[in-house]
Amino acid sequence: MIMSFQNAFLGSLVADAVSMPVHWYYDVDSLDWDYGDFDHYVAPRNPHPDSILWRSKYEPIGEKDDILREQAKHWGKPGLHYHQFLKVGENTLNLQLACELYRVIIKQGKFDPDGWLERYAEVMLTPQWHNDTYAEEYHRAFFTNYARGKKLSACGIPDLHIGGLSLVPALLAGLEAIGQTDEDHLLESTRLLVKGTHDHPNTLGAARDLTRIIISLSKGTGVRNTLSDLQLSDVPLSSLKKWDNLPDRQVVGKILSTACYLPESFTASLYLAYKYEDDFTLAVLANAKVGGDNCHRGVVVGSVVGMQTGIPQKWLRDLKSLEGLSCELPSSPA
Repeated sequence: MIMSFQNAFLGSLVADAVSMPVHWYYDVDSLDWDYGDFDHYVAPRNPHPDSILWRSKYEPIGEKDDILREQAKHWGKPGLHYHQFLKVGENTLNLQLACELYRVIIKQGKFDPDGWLERYAEVMLTPQWHNDTYAEEYHRAFFTNYARGKKLSACGIPDLHIGGLSLVPALLAGLEAIGQTDEDHLLESTRLLVKGTHDHPNTLGAARDLTRIIISLSKGTGVRNTLSDLQLSDVPLSSLKKWDNLPDRQVVGKILSTACYLPESFTASLYLAYKYEDDFTLAVLANAKVGGDNCHRGVVVGSVVGMQTGIPQKWLRDLKSLEGLSCELPSSPA
């Protein structure tokens, strides 16, 4: 069965929204205490016991890097949730940008890397375009470079966080929607997209690997067979098999870090996708409940498993971002 890249895009959005309230919880006991054994989207709550917003600082030079605007007053305060103003089923900033990228590709009928960076700058500098409190380090560095006079195409940094993969499924879905599915074109478009903000070999390599995985899955190859066939250098297939019967929090939390750094975060994501290849709901919930940078791991987990299983309607019904996407949803299981 041929699977649409839209399943990868929608899967990434769902997994991010599921993880949003428990994003960057590193103490899983606190996660369990605050949210219990949740099985659907829930709202973020304050205080966030692992929040480091109190020690995060960002001082813009001028209008060209004032990306926090009305959210700036919340930085430097203890216990505040990174996504405190997001509603149930809403996406974090990076995935809101993914939705914007998808819309831009559909509207323009192409992916133009420079045009995308112009739109990225435009929305990020628009007051109240989003209502997320936290903006990742790469956003802050990008716009600091922009304010210092660099061209948009030269504002990216050598960032090796898994958040650099956040827009890849949206890119693939957008290109598919306009009929541009040549594999070489997809891979080169992915490279250009990620290089614009995360010009680091680990991030570029993971983005290429994720694109290759999604392309393989679109042809009907299962997750386990795909990972076996592709033999990705940073993904120890023998370890994924060995970890299959271990508790999730033992693998992601003790054997592998729950943090955002590549390539380990990519391996952790593919472990969860490998283990839960046949059950999208279990995959995205398991990813959320191991904590750490689960929103950005979720982009990988949700997109990969979504390509195999489709997206259950229970997740699409309450996904806020669908209200602003003019995409034809693929058929999904009930």
